[in-house]
Amino acid sequence: MSRRVEITMSNEELQRFLEDERIVTCATIGPNGRPHLMPLWYVVDGGLVTAWTFAKSQKARNLERRPQATLQVEAGTLYHELRGAMLECDVEIVRDTDQVTQIGAAVARRYAGAPAGEIPDAVRRQAPKRVGLIFRPTRVASWDHRKLGSGGY
Repeated sequence: MSRRVEITMSNEELQRFLEDERIVTCATIGPNGRPHLMPLWYVVDGGLVTAWTFAKSQKARNLERRPQATLQVEAGTLYHELRGAMLECDVEIVRDTDQVTQIGAAVARRYAGAPAGEIPDAVRRQAPKRVGLIFRPTRVASWDHRKLGSGGY
């Protein structure tokens, strides 16, 4: 019998996991048809994952061609500690500089401790060269091997 159901995270567990972890791997499809994998800092906002990247980056160009991505967040070292989530997403590319600035400020708050309500100068300088990425999950798979106990093979 499959133990898959036993290790799947609840919605609340998944939300907490995504909020606690720091790096998401973003997979897009490159011009040669191969996966292009890159790490991103991100913010979780009501079931959506939001990030920003340079507009001329390969991932942005890939998403312009095909606005779909697969995200993966993972944690743990030993088998019985492994947990993670894979999110297949439709992606909205945000080009409006004010919106991109807000996304950048949210990322800066999370990763650099920027004060709430403030927009750091570095974000304002970078925003015109960047795009925002809003990832809308269409399919989610999650796992938490800690639910199996210490022996869980």
